[in-house]
Amino acid sequence: MISVRQAQERGRANFGWLDSKHTFSFGSYYDPQHMGFSALRVINDDKVIPGAGFETHGHRDMEIISYVLSGTIAHKDSEGNVQTLPAGEFQLMSAGKGIYHSEFNASKADDLRFLQIWIEPNSLGGQPGYQQKDFGREPGLTPIATPDGREGTLHIKQDATLSQLILASGESLNLAVQAGRKVYVHLVSGTLSLDSTKLQPGDGAKVVDQTVLELRSSGSETVTALVFDLP
Repeated sequence: MISVRQAQERGRANFGWLDSKHTFSFGSYYDPQHMGFSALRVINDDKVIPGAGFETHGHRDMEIISYVLSGTIAHKDSEGNVQTLPAGEFQLMSAGKGIYHSEFNASKADDLRFLQIWIEPNSLGGQPGYQQKDFGREPGLTPIATPDGREGTLHIKQDATLSQLILASGESLNLAVQAGRKVYVHLVSGTLSLDSTKLQPGDGAKVVDQTVLELRSSGSETVTALVFDLP
């Protein structure tokens, strides 16, 4: 079964310096029908004006993934990590027993847009961690974060896998889904069909009780999407 969360249905928070669209309940946006999906708790589509950003704040017991769509993030945290995260790169911050960090638009001229993703961990506490990597844009499904950090992927503290999907116009692939697993698809760009269900940019889809899912680029543009395999 496929259930679509359309882009225009998402919650929204606009503070001037930040314009954010929330797939799931977050901050002042509350919707009891959209509190997350399995271990996936947050997908925020954040646009930050030049030079602005999130002042130092704390997290604990959360796996926090940032995926930059345009611009560059300037990151600094209490573990001593001072990094820049350009467009196309993924960052995974494991909050563990507690971490403080700030995130700013590194540019004084251009907007920053990125996806902020929270996944609940399957173990609490522990030492905070920081990982960052560019996985390129290979066609098909590219694993980004895995439970064991295999083959150079980011190591996430959850029985979950995040993959990047790239499909040129007209291309398709079949995704095998293990029994009892759930899948969430967030479309970044292009037009993507899941079996006979069509997604537009910003749409998300919950997939349950399926063993095979056809992913097809059904528009003229290349598809970029995030695919979550969840417990």
